[in-house]
Amino acid sequence: MSTSFHLNGAAVAAPIEPEASLLAALRGPLGLSGTRFGCGAEQCGACLVLVDDLPQFACTLPVSAVDGRRVTTVEGLGTAEAPHPVQRALLELQAGQCGFCLSGIQIRAVALLREVPRPSEDQVRAALDPHLCRCGSHNRIIRAILRAAEEMAL
Repeated sequence: MSTSFHLNGAAVAAPIEPEASLLAALRGPLGLSGTRFGCGAEQCGACLVLVDDLPQFACTLPVSAVDGRRVTTVEGLGTAEAPHPVQRALLELQAGQCGFCLSGIQIRAVALLREVPRPSEDQVRAALDPHLCRCGSHNRIIRAILRAAEEMAL
């Protein structure tokens, strides 16, 4: 059995049971390790991906739910040569420590900046509220997202 969808701009077929999670398909047969397994219960945000440009928890979303849809993971946001402005700002400000939470945070930040191109600090904090970062680097992450918003607005 397989589910067909667009992953980071390319058509793919995930050879996995339709009731399996999208996260299992991404990290298993599709070979993408950027999207993380954290809690498995939509409580930490580490597994966030964009499905048709909306943030979704890949840990609980059945892969069958993305049949025919567009999925973007952290790998699809940018490249090493041309990182997304959010990725670039996170790197420039050395905002992450261990990086475990950052894949989901980047996805949430990109979704926020598409909806609110010039968010306030409070709006960024509210958007990131569901994300758990055990390193305590939220303040640097927030500054990086605000910097990316400035860059994208130019």
